[in-house]
Amino acid sequence: MPETILVVVEQREGKLNRVSWETLTAGQALAAETGWTLEAAVVGSGVAGFANEIALKKLAKVYAIESAKLEPYTPDAFVAALKQFLASHPTKLVLMPHTYQVRDFVPKLATAMGRAAISDCIGYKREGEKLLFTRQMFQGKLAADVSFTSDAPWFVTFQNGAYRGDKVEAGASAAPVETVSVVIADGVIRNKPHEVFKEAKQAVDLTQAEIIVAVGRGIKEQKNIEIAKQLAEALGGELAASRPICDSGWLPMDRQIGSSGQTVAPKLYLALGISGAIQHIVGMKGARTIIAVNKDSEAPIFEIADYAVVGNLFDIVPPLIEEVKKAKAGA
Repeated sequence: MPETILVVVEQREGKLNRVSWETLTAGQALAAETGWTLEAAVVGSGVAGFANEIALKKLAKVYAIESAKLEPYTPDAFVAALKQFLASHPTKLVLMPHTYQVRDFVPKLATAMGRAAISDCIGYKREGEKLLFTRQMFQGKLAADVSFTSDAPWFVTFQNGAYRGDKVEAGASAAPVETVSVVIADGVIRNKPHEVFKEAKQAVDLTQAEIIVAVGRGIKEQKNIEIAKQLAEALGGELAASRPICDSGWLPMDRQIGSSGQTVAPKLYLALGISGAIQHIVGMKGARTIIAVNKDSEAPIFEIADYAVVGNLFDIVPPLIEEVKKAKAGA
C-alpha cells in the first residue's frame, strides 16, 4: 500500500482561500515524485460544496470533515477535528497553506500529536528515500533543507507563491467525496470568536489580489504615489509598496510586500521604482508575470522581471494609465 499525502485546504467565512490551490499543486508534484496517494480534506460546517469543488482536481479522494462546532473557526475545534480524523485515516504527510489561520492551529495540532511541523516552505527535494523541505532563513538570504526525524504524520506548510495555483491538474473524473462527522466534546473550545479583526478600514489582504501595483523609492515623494494608485485603479488591482515607503509612513504597513510584510503571488505584479532588494523579492517572486519599471538598467529587480522597462516611471506611467482606460472603454 502506498503512503498517503493529505492536503488540508482552507475555507473561511464561506470562501475557499485561493492559496489552497497552490498547496494542491505542491501535493500533486509530491505525489508524482513519490508515487504516494494524494487526498484532500476541507474542515468546517456545511463544507460539502467546497469538497465537491476540490474533487474536480486530480485526487484519489476528498473528505468533508464536518461538525457544527467547527464554525466559526477556533484553533481548539480544528485541532480536535483533525486529530480525530488522522487517528482513523493514517497519513504520511499533511500539507497546508501557510496562512494566518493555519499558523494559528498547526503548532497546537503537531504538539497535541507529538509530531513535528516544518513551516513556510518554498519547495522540496528528494534525496534517495528522504524528503527535504526548503525554508528561507535570515529574510531570504539563506535557504535551509529540513527533513523529518519524527514518526508520521508529518506536517508541512507552503509559503504563498511557492507554487502556481493555476497549474493544479484537473482529474479525468471527479474524485469520490466522503463526509466525516467528528465529535467535538463540550468544553473543548475555550474561546468565543468575535468579528474578524481588521486594523483599519483600509486593511487589505494582498495575498488574494490578482493584480498588484507596487511602488519603491523611485516614487520620490508621497504625493507621487497618486499616479501609482490611479494605475492600480485602472487595472482593477491593489496598491502596494516596498518597505522604505511604509517605514516613511507614505502607505500603511498592511501594504508592504517583502520578508517583513506580505508574501504575494498575483497574476500581474507591476514594480514601479523598486530596485529589488532580496527582502522585497522574497515577497513577490511567485508572481505569474512581473513588469518592472526602473531608470537604473542594472536594478536587481530586472533579474526576475518578465518585462523590463528602463526609464523614468513619471514618463511611463501616465500614458500607460490612459492606454489602460482606452482599452477598457473599447472593450
